[in-house]
Amino acid sequence: MRFTLALLGLCALVVAQPAPADVAAKADAYVQSFVRDGLFRGTVLVARGGQPIFRKAYGNANDEWDIANTPETKFRIGSITKQFTAVAILQLVEKGKLKLDDPISKHYAAPATWEKITIHHLLNHTSGIPSYTGLPGFMAKRSVEKMTPVEIVKLTQDMPLEFAPGEKFKYNNTGYVLLGHLVEKLAGKDYGDYITATLLQPLGMKDSGYDSATKIIKRRASGYSPNGDNTAYLDMSLPHAAGSLYSTVDDLLKWDLALHGGKLLKPESYKLMTTPGKSDYGYGLVIRETAGRTSINHGGGINGFNTHLIHFPAQGVVGIALANVNTPAADQIAAAIARIAMGDEQAPRALRKEVKVAADRLDLLAGEYELRPGFVLKVWRDGDRMLTQATGQGPVEIFPLNENQFFLKVVEAQLTFERDAAGKATAVKLLQGPVELRGLRK
Repeated sequence: MRFTLALLGLCALVVAQPAPADVAAKADAYVQSFVRDGLFRGTVLVARGGQPIFRKAYGNANDEWDIANTPETKFRIGSITKQFTAVAILQLVEKGKLKLDDPISKHYAAPATWEKITIHHLLNHTSGIPSYTGLPGFMAKRSVEKMTPVEIVKLTQDMPLEFAPGEKFKYNNTGYVLLGHLVEKLAGKDYGDYITATLLQPLGMKDSGYDSATKIIKRRASGYSPNGDNTAYLDMSLPHAAGSLYSTVDDLLKWDLALHGGKLLKPESYKLMTTPGKSDYGYGLVIRETAGRTSINHGGGINGFNTHLIHFPAQGVVGIALANVNTPAADQIAAAIARIAMGDEQAPRALRKEVKVAADRLDLLAGEYELRPGFVLKVWRDGDRMLTQATGQGPVEIFPLNENQFFLKVVEAQLTFERDAAGKATAVKLLQGPVELRGLRK
């Protein structure tokens, strides 16, 4: 009897996992709803037990030549690069080349204000060093320049620290560029060459590497903005160890299985990398518990590309989404297809149909609305289109559900305008997720 009950329990456990065909159908429907709304083009993969159960490409790799994405297409992975950098540093620690509690000044000519900053602080974004990518206008002014890691670090090293080392978390690309410099200094090789020789080649990741504008990289996708334009050029020396790598869904699965399968780090190093610190950040990874499940993940965003890799260790499920368009969809898709593989229901995006609104009624909405001090939403009409732009962000199109309610396609957000008796807008409400902000017209 005990044997029978145990066997029945095992069968129930197996049946509870959705069949690969069901996962593929539901995952495809979910992704297609983002493709339909112009929010996603790229490749996705979900694996269970180390084996892909859904793998598909969507949209074009290159619009000018009308070349479709395939599962073998190569994408810039942006900040997913950071976990490669973290592993490289931890391997150097294991070899005795440095220690996590080493002050930066032991390996770099750091200013006196950095005397308490350690390797550990760089890895988990608690150094307090200002990030060079946060400098006003940096990407617009410097994106075509080729810079060395030291030149990048010097952009902010004479600025005051934003907080005492270890006191807070603030995402920091300068810290990871500095880590890349340390890899180069201690290994005696360029960062890209070292990562390729030490990590990529041993794992058989032949479709991954350090991106370059001058090299011929077969099957490399072009990157696009949400409005379909080519994105601005970015010299790949600028993201360096913070976001310079390219890869494919298949290669990232190899990487993920090796990282979490004990092939890259000693157990004690792996534990350090995957222990959540402030804001749930470990070393190059975010470790978070949601609805009783632990996930280990990281996303990436770089000119023309958004990516996400998420791993559920207890369930043995991995979700990967690589997009060659700048929208937040990759984050949502990777997590959703992984949850579908675990038996969760994930509803595709609802279809919202825009309506025609007379130009004179649209013109009455134009203006600036202050949603909170210093945060202004500008709204205007451009021909048949209505556009909005928030402080510090680029313009995006909004689409009318009726003459007072508009939705965005690039993010899950809605604007509701309040009009006076003459029809002129007096205020707007922005609803995005759980956040609702109301601003009066200036």
